[in-house]
Amino acid sequence: MEHLTNENVKKLKEIAAEIRRNVVKTVHHAGAGHLGGPMSAIDILTALYFEVMDINHENPAWEERDRFVLSKGHSAIALYSTLAERGYLPKEELHTFDEIDSRLQAHPDMNLLPGLDMSTGSLGQGISAAVGMALGAKLKQLSFRTYCMIGDGESQEGQVWEAADIAVKYNLDNLTVILDYNHLQQYGWKGTEGRTREIPVFSPSSRWGAFGFHVISIDGHDFKQIVKALRDAEGISGKPTIIVAHTVKGKGVNYMENNYLWHSKIPTEQELALALTELQGGNVQ
Repeated sequence: MEHLTNENVKKLKEIAAEIRRNVVKTVHHAGAGHLGGPMSAIDILTALYFEVMDINHENPAWEERDRFVLSKGHSAIALYSTLAERGYLPKEELHTFDEIDSRLQAHPDMNLLPGLDMSTGSLGQGISAAVGMALGAKLKQLSFRTYCMIGDGESQEGQVWEAADIAVKYNLDNLTVILDYNHLQQYGWKGTEGRTREIPVFSPSSRWGAFGFHVISIDGHDFKQIVKALRDAEGISGKPTIIVAHTVKGKGVNYMENNYLWHSKIPTEQELALALTELQGGNVQ
């Protein structure tokens, strides 16, 4: 299987940095939205939309396109910015985020914006929809794959594990779940050993493995690891795959990283300027 070249990686990093810049600018402009979770997810979204998924922005309703469900729907601005970069909507439209009558609501609405495969926002429900899409593809003998990103805080919802059970029961090897494992959520118990918050879900690899998933654990900010894991999942037969992506909440902006307060917080003019300066190089480490 062909691997990413250093030139490919450089390009993906540049795209991800641009998406991050647009996310920070959009949330600042709107005076609303989330930042920590979107920033941790952007490298994975970039790999999916610019390297892995079989999609066509000029024909977003193409029946055999790969599907993507953002189960952690509060991170919608990351998906909108990715779709804008991929050509699904004008970048200028990002300035309408969270406005009345905008297509870009705080949570994704598939009835408003082409390119969205599922409306999400109620945590835990997105993976059930993704399981239904994967099962539907099997029944209709279609070759598309379904990808679903879930959050670690979201993984406390029982519906996530009910969906996992069904995915294994029906041998949905055309389903890849990606856990954005950034170790932080907005609310929760006070952490121990220097942590500001208790880790939302412990030992995800062993838990998903116990349900019967094929488990791949990666650095969720290393494009070579991300793309390899997504491609390896395509070769797994008879069971769904979970990619446990170890990520950093607020990735790319030093003062946001690993700080739960930036789960949902609006940057000031000065904080915006600092963030854009950090992200200007296009090479987030």
